[in-house]
Amino acid sequence: MKNLILLVLTCWGITYMAKAQQPFATEFKVEKRYLKIPIKNGAPKRNVDIYLKGEKLRWFNVELAAAKPDWYAYLYLGDWKGATLTIKVDSLQEQSTAFSPVLQDDNDRMESDYQEPLRAQFHFSPKRGWINDPNGLAYYKGEYHLFFQFNPYGVNWGNMHWGHAVSKDLVHWTELDPALYPDNFGTMFSGGGVVDSNNTSGLGNNGHTPLVLFYTAAEKSWEQGLAYTLDGRKFNKLPNTIVNKITDGNRDPKVIWHEPTKRWVMVLYVTEPGDLHTMHFFTSRDMKSWEFASKVVGGKGNDRYMHECPEFFELAVDGDLNNKKWILTGANSQYAVGTFDGTTFLPEEERLFSQHGRDYYAAQTISNEPKGRRIEIGWWRTHTNQGESAFNQSMSIPMELKLKQTSKGMRLVRKPVEELKTLRTKSTVLRQQNLLSHTQNPLSGMRAEMAEIKVVIKPQDTDSIRVKVRGLAITYHTAKEELEIDNVRAHAPLINGKQELTIFVDRTGVEVFASNGEVFMPINYNLKPTEQSYELSVYGGSATMEKLEFHKLKSIW
Repeated sequence: MKNLILLVLTCWGITYMAKAQQPFATEFKVEKRYLKIPIKNGAPKRNVDIYLKGEKLRWFNVELAAAKPDWYAYLYLGDWKGATLTIKVDSLQEQSTAFSPVLQDDNDRMESDYQEPLRAQFHFSPKRGWINDPNGLAYYKGEYHLFFQFNPYGVNWGNMHWGHAVSKDLVHWTELDPALYPDNFGTMFSGGGVVDSNNTSGLGNNGHTPLVLFYTAAEKSWEQGLAYTLDGRKFNKLPNTIVNKITDGNRDPKVIWHEPTKRWVMVLYVTEPGDLHTMHFFTSRDMKSWEFASKVVGGKGNDRYMHECPEFFELAVDGDLNNKKWILTGANSQYAVGTFDGTTFLPEEERLFSQHGRDYYAAQTISNEPKGRRIEIGWWRTHTNQGESAFNQSMSIPMELKLKQTSKGMRLVRKPVEELKTLRTKSTVLRQQNLLSHTQNPLSGMRAEMAEIKVVIKPQDTDSIRVKVRGLAITYHTAKEELEIDNVRAHAPLINGKQELTIFVDRTGVEVFASNGEVFMPINYNLKPTEQSYELSVYGGSATMEKLEFHKLKSIW
C-alpha cells in the first residue's frame, strides 16, 4: 500500500510539473530602446523568440529568471520603436514573472556595472554577458574598434553575436550595442575586419569608405559572410554568403590587402578529413568573389598547430624595411615565419611559440593602425563567473609585436603599448643595489591593487629570484633560466647576462614579459582583495638589481 501511495504521488508530481511548464507568449509595444531580460545564473535554459507580424527578428536561449533575477540582459529594439512585437518562450512555469510585465528601458545600465569584486580594472570586459575571441580589430574613423565573440544573455558560451567596443587610446573602451546578430545562416563565429580604403568592394558611398567585417555563419550553414559599416555604428550584411561551406569545421576568416598583387587575401581555418588542421588561402579583387589559392597543413587532432583563428601579417626583421617576413599564427599563438607571394605562404621556421602562459587564446591584431604598429589583443580566460556575476572573461592588454633575429632564429617579441603609461598614478624608481638572501625587501613599502613593475636584474650566484605580487609568486630559476608562475613554467633566457621583467598586475591575474619580450606569460589568477603587498627577494646567493620601477595604476572604468 505504501509503494502504491508513493507511485500515485510521483505520478501526480510528474503531471503537476508538466502542467506547470507551458509555452508562453505576450505582445508589447516598443516604447523604449531596450527590452530587459531577467537572468538567473544556473536556471534552466529557455528558448526565446521575438516576432514582428510573424517575422522572427531575434532568437536566443537564456537562463530565464522565474522570479527575482541575478541581473538583466538588455536587448536593443530601438529600430522597431512604436511597433508591436511578440515574445514567445518555449516553456515557462505558470507562476513565472519573467515577462509579466514586459520591462523596457532607454538606457543599457545597471548600478552594479563595472563594480564587481572580480572585475579586471584595466582589461576590457563586457558590461554583462560572456566574451571570448577578439574579432575584426581595426582602426576606423578615429577610433579603435574591438569586436568580440559575445553572449549577451548569459555568463557562459552560447548565442554567438559580435559584440562591439570602441576606444580613442587603446586603453579606455566604450561598449556599444552588438554589431552582428545571429541570422538564418547561423550564429556569428569569429573573423576579421579591414578598411576598404579604395572601395574595391563598391560598398562605400558619398565619400565614406567601408569598414568590412568577415565572419563565419556557424552551427548551421558553415559559410563565410560579409558585413560592413560606413559610420562605425550601423552594420549591414550582404544578403548572401561569400564563401561556401568546405567542411563542417571551416571558420574564422582573416582578410588582408596584398599590395604587390593588388588583391585581397583571405586565410580560413579548415578541418580536413582525419581531423587535420589546415589554413586555406583565397584571393579576391572585390571582397565578394573568392578563389582558392593554396593551403598550409598544420597538426592533426590534439596537435593543434594551425588550429582555428588564423592571423596573418608582415613584419620587418629588426626594423629593416628591406627585410620583411610574413607570420601565420593559429589560436594557441603557435606560429610560422616565412614568405608570401600573394598566393602561397612558404614557411621558413615553424611551430614557434611566443606566449607561454595559461588560457590566452585566439589573439588578433589591429588592421589600419595609424602609427603603423602591429598591435595584438587576445582573449584571456579569467575566472569571473562566480555567484551572481553578470559577466565573464576578458581581453588581454594591447601589445606591440615586432620580429627580431635572435640566437635561435627569427622570433616574435611583445611589449605593452605605450598608451598604458597613462594609467600610472604614483611611480617609484629604485636605483642599483645588490641583493642577498638576507637583504631587506626593496618593495616593502609598496602597496597597490593594480600595478606595473619593471625590474632589470643580473644574477650573480643566486639560485632563484622571486617577485611576489599580492601573494602570487613569480620565480626565476637561474640555472635553468626558467620562469615559474603558479605551476606554469617557461624557458626565459638571460639576455647579456640579465633578466628584464615587466609585470602587469590586475585583480584577475598577471601578464609577465621576460627576456626583452621574447617570453610572454599571462597567468589568470584571482588575487585576494585584502592582499596588496609586494616583495623582491633572492635565494641561495646574490644578484644585482640594476633598476626597478613600481607604478601604481588606476582603473579604466
